[in-house]
Parts: sequence; structure tokens; C-alpha cells
Amino acid sequence: MRRSAAACLVVALSALIASGCGGSDGDDGATTSSTTATTAAERTLEALWRAPGEDVAIVPGTSDFGPGTVRFTFLVVDGQGRVVTRPTAKVWLAEDLKAKPFAETIAKSEPVGVPGSAPEPGEVQDVFVSHLKLDTPGKYWVLAEPVGGRKIQAVGNVVVNSATAAPDVGAAAYPSKTPTLANATLKELTTSTNPDPQLYRTSVADAIAAKKPFVVVFATPKYCTSRTCGPVVDVVSAVRKKHAKSGIEFIHAEIYKDNDPTKGENTWVREWKLPSEPWTFLVGADGTIKSRFEGTVSVNELDAAVKRLS
Repeated sequence: MRRSAAACLVVALSALIASGCGGSDGDDGATTSSTTATTAAERTLEALWRAPGEDVAIVPGTSDFGPGTVRFTFLVVDGQGRVVTRPTAKVWLAEDLKAKPFAETIAKSEPVGVPGSAPEPGEVQDVFVSHLKLDTPGKYWVLAEPVGGRKIQAVGNVVVNSATAAPDVGAAAYPSKTPTLANATLKELTTSTNPDPQLYRTSVADAIAAKKPFVVVFATPKYCTSRTCGPVVDVVSAVRKKHAKSGIEFIHAEIYKDNDPTKGENTWVREWKLPSEPWTFLVGADGTIKSRFEGTVSVNELDAAVKRLS
């Protein structure tokens, strides 16, 4: 079965959390040392990670990066398996764990799914979202420290490839003949338990031919393999309703042939060369990709992107 990028990395990082991470000395915040008095700019990333507080591994939610500004989403999970949720987190970047950070930014917590909706048991409710400027391919180290509350630091990697696997911003959208209500029933079109029929009025190919801007989400609500990707279709539907008079088309396409994971990926997933799911793309009237979101995306993030598209 196809796995999301987040799900693939959770297993490996869980082992790292269990075996290599623990509390640094003075993790209750009461102990100070000459190291903690040193500014972050003067310390290596490893020293920042080993500062007072619990030391864990980042659980990433995105992984398909090319040179430029990348959208890196992640969770911070403590040693007891609890997701740490705070409004913001400090983020540092370095070329090596033992190198000094070359950049610092703030990640913002964004809700998963539509605000106000009841989450499923065990479903992640928030995810940290950061934007990192990484212009050169390579492996980078990232450290995140949620702001406020009990101290905890999470470390991980961001790998920037020479090019992305999925279509990047500026690329031409592939004119996939995604199915619509004109040639299939709603049950055949989606695995959603609460489908929005307006997401199946037009195909990607038709929107491109008509020179209409559109949003397309590739996702499988029923068979999503991470705890964060199922509500993405609901998010797209909620944003569609906010822009009902904009002239922008909103499209949902499933991941598997006949919505059956045992049959493998469908044609349009292969055409778009998607390495994981879900994916959401915003395409302009000229047929080129203007924005893209790997994994979960919040209503606020998508709404802001749609406003730029219209």
C-alpha cells in the first residue's frame, strides 16, 4: 500500500527517539550552565539540541524539496508519544549537527482539517509549518524548539534534491483526464464519507483547456496512511465555498485505480509523478503551477494561496 511521506518517516524516527534521545541535564529548566548563557549564534546545533530539556527527533510531514524556499511541516513528539502543540516553535538550520546554525526562523502551528470539526480518535490536530530558504541541494540539519511550556528540542534532516519529484511551482500542469460526474457516480469518484459534489464537475484537462485557474487535490480520504492527510479534501471543500463566485475550479482526484489500493496508483497520479499523498496544487489560467502543498494544508494557508491565484 502507498504510504505518505510522513508515515514512512515516523517509523524510522520513532526508533531514533527511543534509542538516541532523552532528557538533557537540567531538563526541568532549573539548572543553568555557561553553555546555556551562550547565544544561539555561538553554539553548534548539537549544543542547542542538548540544552536543558527533552531531546527528541523531528517527525517530518513533507520531504519533496528542490532548491529555493521549501515548506517544511513537522511534529514534535515527546518520549511518551505525545504530540507537543504550541502556537510557535523556534527553528534553526545548519549544514551539520556539529556546525553552527546559518539561519533561524519561526514555525507556526496550523490546524489539521477544518476548524471546528471533530477530530477522529488519535488524529493529529495541529502541525508546525516552516518556510526554509535552501538554495543549494544537499542534506541539512534542522532543530525545532516549541516556544513556551516544558522544554523540548527536536532534531532532524531536510534533504534538498536538484529537482522535485512532483511538479514544482512554474511547471506546466499535466492535462490529466480526471473523472467527473459526467462519466462516473459520486461513490465511484471519491472515498470521502461526506463528499462535496462540486469537486467533481470538471477535470484537470478541461480546466486547462478552458484556461481556468483551478485547485486540484490528489488524496484518498479512506485509505490515507498518515494521521494528517485525510482531512485535506475537507479543507479544499471549505475553501471552495469561500471562493464560490471567483471562477476558480476546485477538483478532487483519488489515488488508487478504482479506489482499490490493491490495484495500485491510478493514471493521473503517475502522470503527475507524485511520490506521496496527499498533494494540493494551484494552477493559473496559463496552465502553470502557482503554489503546491505536500501533505496537510490548513484552511488559512490554502485560502491565502487561492486569493493570490484569483
